[in-house]
This record gives sequence, structure tokens and C-alpha cells, in this order.
Amino acid sequence: MTGTERSGQGVQLPEAEYILPLRWFSDEGLDELTGYLRVLSGWIRIIVVDGSAPELYKAHAAAWAGLVEHRRPEAWPGRNGKVAGVMTGVRQSSKEYLVLADDDVRYTLPALRRLVGLLAGADVVRPQNYFLTLPWHARWDTARTLLNRAVSSDFPGTLGVRRSALEATDGYDGDVLFENLELIRTVKAAGGRELRADNLFVGRMPATAAHFRGQRVRQAYDDFAQPVRLAVELTLLPLLIFAARRPARWIPLLAAAVAMAEAGRRRKNGRAVFPPTAALWAPCWLLERAVCIWLALGQRLAGGVKYAGNRMPAAGTPRYQLRRKYAAQRLHASSPLPPRDQERNIPCSQPSRSSQPSEPSQPSRAMSS
Repeated sequence: MTGTERSGQGVQLPEAEYILPLRWFSDEGLDELTGYLRVLSGWIRIIVVDGSAPELYKAHAAAWAGLVEHRRPEAWPGRNGKVAGVMTGVRQSSKEYLVLADDDVRYTLPALRRLVGLLAGADVVRPQNYFLTLPWHARWDTARTLLNRAVSSDFPGTLGVRRSALEATDGYDGDVLFENLELIRTVKAAGGRELRADNLFVGRMPATAAHFRGQRVRQAYDDFAQPVRLAVELTLLPLLIFAARRPARWIPLLAAAVAMAEAGRRRKNGRAVFPPTAALWAPCWLLERAVCIWLALGQRLAGGVKYAGNRMPAAGTPRYQLRRKYAAQRLHASSPLPPRDQERNIPCSQPSRSSQPSEPSQPSRAMSS
């Protein structure tokens, strides 16, 4: 038995499919997620690829019967179980437009409809996450999001992707830590086009404070896939130590961090979802990263960061290696990927809070693989 099946008939987005890979260690957030899936199943067909322990898998099958197609992940090379979950869903899907989402992501129908619509002109679409509730650690992590928006784009827990784009690449590497970046880079290296929809806002549930604390070094390790960013962040701690000799030097540094985060908040209608005080948390995140990036470097020298019971040496594959890998394919294949329209302006849209499926009762304590 591969899993429970759902026909997907009568949904509002029949041309698309929603793939949710997960691996849970407790069912503390089961009722809340089930409520979301119940509403979501009226909008789009859902595949849940579940790597949880047998007793939890059975409970999920019972809770989600008739709502989703529920199945086990299939074998995929590499130590990152989330990649195996995504590729299992992709191979089982019959749709061209796919929505990949972590278990803490909460779409509204307008946001989901817009994401699917944007896939008509791109191979991968990157929306913008924001937290639906704001405990202290969500405010802290929001500062990271704002700084990312100030210089480029944030990396969300959800992507839109065309199935043909992933099929053209034969999937992506399951032996790297930063799997969303790896997927985007792989599709682009094979000739696909990314669209950064920085004003397409998709809510997510904050993790527990304990889970947040446990992710600090792991998130810093992601920057080994981004050498320029890594080099900049490695200078932070020496700079702060130098400034500590004269505390007055800290004032312009911290003020610059707040100003930069505020620029990210104002960019692409971010004020619609990020509160006015969000930028004030930027110095906290900056101090955290100044320390954690050096701890991540220590783990790199020790053989890799610990992730889901494994050591993960690589954060991501360098762009030049991926370009080299797919160069021959682009030269010899008659049509590696279907041509896309030129990038167009994306109209700003504010999230419709009234269309949120349900008010979250409490943050899910789930842990994605």
C-alpha cells in the first residue's frame, strides 16, 4: 500500500498540486495542521510525503483520510530527507504546477492562486514568508528576513515549481543542507527562470523557542553555500570586538543594522505584514550571527553540521559546478526547458487575513526532515 489517495476533483486549482514533505517526532500540532489541510483540500490536490515513525504515520493516515494523498518517501540519494520527500511528491504528481511547502506554511486562497498563476511565466517562483504570530523568537528571526530583503530576497519555506523543470534536471542534490537554494540553483543552471515574488506574502507558524534555539548554528551553516555572504559575516565578530574597546563605536554599527532592516521592511510593500518594530530586532540577530558563523566554521572543520542524525558537510553546490553539469544538456537537447516570457512587474498585493483558513491555536512543534 503506497498511501491513501484523493482524486482532487472539484478543487479550485485543478491545474496544480501541493506537496508537503514532513517528518514528525510528536503529534502536538496535528489538530491545527489537519484543520489547515481540510480547508486547503478544497482549493488544491495535496500529496503529503510522511517520513514519521510508524505509529505517527498511522495516526496521520487516519486524520487525513479523504483529504490528502498520504505516502512514504521513496529512496533518493543523499542524507537530506526533505529532498527525498519533495522528489517523491514530484514523481507521484500528475500536474505541471507544483507548490512545495513546509509543514508550518499556511497559504490563503488568494496567495495560492497568485503563486500558481505566476508559474505560467516562470520555472520556479520564490514568494515571501512572514510569521502569523510574533513571540519573541519570531520577532528575532523576522529581523533576518528584513535584512535579506534589504540586499536581495529571502529564502522562504515554500516554492512554486514547474514539474517539467525538475524533470529536466533529473532532480536535485539530496546531500546538501540548504535544499531550497539547491533546488533554485539547479533549475536555473538547467536553463530555467526564477521569479522572485517579494510581495507575494505567505504566512507561516513560528517554531517553538526551543526549536529556534537549536537552529542557530545550523542556519548559519547555510551560508557556506553563499561565499560572499559568508566572508562578510566572518568579519562581524572581529569588527564587534574592535568596537568593544570603545562602546561608542557600537552606536553607528547597530543603527546601520536597524536602518538596513527597515529598508527591507519597506521594500515591495513589506509594511503590509512586517510590524513597525520589526527592524529594531536587527542588532540582536546580527550579534547572534557574528558568533554562530564562527561556531558553524568549527563544525565545518569537524566534518559538517549535525542535521537529522547525520553530519552534513556541504551546504550547497557551487553555481559553476551546476552550470558545468547542465551545459552539455542545454547544448544537445532540443528544448531543455520551455521558453518563458520576459520578467514582468508583479503588482503589489496585501495578504487577505480574512481568507486565512483558521486562526492558529498554537505553533506546531513539528520538525521537517
